[in-house]
Amino acid sequence: MNKIRILLAEDDSNLGILLKNYLMAKNHETSLYVNGIQALEAFRNKSFDICILDIMMPEMDGITLAREIRLLNPEIPLIFLTARNQQEDILEGFRSGADDYITKPFSMEELIYRIEAILRRTSGTASGKKEEFYSIGQYHFDPLKQILSFKEQLVKLTTKESELLELLCRNENLILERNYALKTIWIDDNYFNARSMDVYISRLRKYLGKDPSVKIVNVHGRGYKLIC
Repeated sequence: MNKIRILLAEDDSNLGILLKNYLMAKNHETSLYVNGIQALEAFRNKSFDICILDIMMPEMDGITLAREIRLLNPEIPLIFLTARNQQEDILEGFRSGADDYITKPFSMEELIYRIEAILRRTSGTASGKKEEFYSIGQYHFDPLKQILSFKEQLVKLTTKESELLELLCRNENLILERNYALKTIWIDDNYFNARSMDVYISRLRKYLGKDPSVKIVNVHGRGYKLIC
């Protein structure tokens, strides 16, 4: 794998330096910032492949930073570091555009695995060649550009929204098994990832709401079905 350019925002200097040194030892170019304002300024002026953000930081917290980064680049992968294993914190992180989270304490090997897994998914290499586009009722979906269009209206999807919609399209009028979707997109089918997927399903339903012939229905105990 080519050298990855990582933005690391972590206010705990001991942990931050430890993470930076480990990532650089793995041949990943890593820039460390101790608060959200410094990290945002760096993001405006430098090029990064992925951002790793602590949720609890002074001056600007990680969730606010993630939203600001998403305004500048809707596609860059984001991983949250959190010491709080609380449902609402994690869900709020996903709502702000996170691709994954990792709860402290964690192993360095797990962090590397998550970084590489996310970058494989977002580069399109994990699931093979993507279709050029899908027709969903009156909608057209371009998974390469991550754009959902309805007549003249365009919606730019996040990476996870696009991946989830593509899985639904591949299984059109069939059941998309919940655990399969979780393990394919989120790597882990734990409770918090399952709740975050519910958030993304709700978003997709809203985006597809202009065509009454298109529905994403819950299949109790199994998963979801895209009907169109």
